[in-house]
Amino acid sequence: MTGSIVFDPALPIWLIASLGGMALAALSLAAWRGLSGWALRGLGALVIVAALMGPTLSREDREDLSDIAIIIEDTSASQRLGDRAGMTARAANTLEARLAARGTEVRRVQVGDGPDNSGTLLMSALGEALATEPQGRIAGLFLLSDGRLHDMNRAPGLPAPLHLLHTGRAQDWDRRLIVEGAPAFAILDEEITLTLRIEDSGAAPEGVTEVPLDISIDGEAPQRFNVPVNRSIELPLALSHGGRNVLEFITLEGDGELTARNNTALVQINGVRDRLRVLLVSGEPHAGGRTWRNLLKSDSSVDLVHFTILRPPEKQDGVPVDELSLIAFPTRELFLEKIDDFDLIIFDRYKRRGILPALYLENVADYVKKGGAVLFAAGPDFAGANSLYRSPLEAIVPARPTARVMSGPYRPAITDLGARHPVTAGLGQMHEGPWGRWLRQIDVEEPMGEVLMSGAEDRPLLVLDRVGEGRVSLLASDHAWLWNRGYEGGGPQLELLRRLAHWMMKEPELEEEALWAEATGQKMRIIRRTLGEEVEDVTVTAPDGSDATLSLKEVSPGRFEALYDGPQIGLYRLTSGDQNAVIGLGPAAPLEFERTIASGDALAPLIDAANGGIRAIEDGVPAIREVRVGRPAAGRGWLGITPRGAYATLSVTQTPLLPAWLVLALIAALVTGAWLREGRR
Repeated sequence: MTGSIVFDPALPIWLIASLGGMALAALSLAAWRGLSGWALRGLGALVIVAALMGPTLSREDREDLSDIAIIIEDTSASQRLGDRAGMTARAANTLEARLAARGTEVRRVQVGDGPDNSGTLLMSALGEALATEPQGRIAGLFLLSDGRLHDMNRAPGLPAPLHLLHTGRAQDWDRRLIVEGAPAFAILDEEITLTLRIEDSGAAPEGVTEVPLDISIDGEAPQRFNVPVNRSIELPLALSHGGRNVLEFITLEGDGELTARNNTALVQINGVRDRLRVLLVSGEPHAGGRTWRNLLKSDSSVDLVHFTILRPPEKQDGVPVDELSLIAFPTRELFLEKIDDFDLIIFDRYKRRGILPALYLENVADYVKKGGAVLFAAGPDFAGANSLYRSPLEAIVPARPTARVMSGPYRPAITDLGARHPVTAGLGQMHEGPWGRWLRQIDVEEPMGEVLMSGAEDRPLLVLDRVGEGRVSLLASDHAWLWNRGYEGGGPQLELLRRLAHWMMKEPELEEEALWAEATGQKMRIIRRTLGEEVEDVTVTAPDGSDATLSLKEVSPGRFEALYDGPQIGLYRLTSGDQNAVIGLGPAAPLEFERTIASGDALAPLIDAANGGIRAIEDGVPAIREVRVGRPAAGRGWLGITPRGAYATLSVTQTPLLPAWLVLALIAALVTGAWLREGRR
């Protein structure tokens, strides 16, 4: 029970002060004139002023409240290394018992791994714990952790001393593989440089200067190299295929090392072509020739060489040769010496005229067999006696012309096989409304490849084939340019030719038989593309070697998918039939394993500002002492808490010191006394 005097003025303070001043002036005048009752009148005025101030005696019935200590237990992944988890639990139990023995309430909070590989959010957990408790009762804060946190910028204001009991041991050491620099994209067959570093920290073994490093590309058998420790190295590398390239670097686990989770690094680099080198060989000029040229020239990534016949040898118009402005075209250089420099050769309505000898055309056929690509855009001459089919190119042309040219409107259509093939799948959604009609088609038969589009009389219109290591395609019409001109609404000419060129360039996303995965966080979408009606189940091999088998569901013609939640971070291997793929989910070494040696350096400034201390659990749990606010709260073998003396008010009793009846009685007595004294005088 405690008491105090409080005031509840009946009038504003300034008005009471004014009235008091006026009374004081009147009393001063009365005293100066020698009135005998001025003292009694002054006492009456004082009673009136005191009554207006409303003095009250307030009594509180209080209950003392115990102090609160908060213990934050770090249970993140780095705290599960070695015996840290057990060490933390035992220390927390001991600390709680010692605090409870002093009458202090204990709040224990466990902090696991943050979402999406955000690490240990120790300060966020401390801030949330403080927000749920009254600040006036917090006597101490204790962190049981390795000191590796990732949200130091969220440190809250501290109402009491903060202490760290870290789980490190003097003999702890760890080896970490770091990728210091790696590009996201790289040009095919051009050398790039990756910067790696293998770093030993803690009580690492002495005398180790080199360690083995295994390098694997796309899950293939690794190659081993010896690399120096604690020094950055530059690794030259050239990508051999387009699309995603997954590089895995692994250094072997050392004896006594804390963990091998950070001995692996994943790098995913997209391989892209520098420029697409195209040789366009045009025959007789026609409306579609300009379309081909404009299409190829509009793409800045295409280097175009256009070989066209402007003046055939049989043309006799009497113009003297010395007046012609034409220059000799370097046919020998293009078709013999530098033909392998081209990624794609297009024959647009070209026919044999004796300009390109049979040796040159035979060299083109060899170029395809060795991995090149040729596209035939056929015109009426393809069906005649001078057709390229009746040349050394016959060995690579994917269909035989019948010598019939079909004239008349028809609408190109995608075949059943074309609906599953990545070159033509989904083309119907690339253009609004029905496709415009074409007006001419060259009849071909005995297609040796895949017929993706049909035309007049349901005859083959687009045929794709593989020859040796190369690829060949035949478009049996020279009227694709009608789509570009918007004839009868046009059609998806640009997308069709783009896909066709990329398929011939062996781009991975346009392979008929393919398996790959797309990652979003820890979830992957597994995609299997095939020309068949069914696919085998996919086997997913996790980083720890465990396998999971998933059934694939067809979501569109030729495309099968499945979803998989990866339980771990690292490299996953996928297998479905004869198709294999690899994908990395998250970093190979999570944020929790970037730094594993326990340390209080990051928390030291915050702890020093709160007068706390840093101790190793290995040395034993310190004793608990009480210290005054503002005093150092850590010493040799002990940590301190600050008693807060908090209480709860159960009830409040208020008694007026000058009740109205007493005020009236005092004023009446004093005024009457002053009047009687002055009257007798």
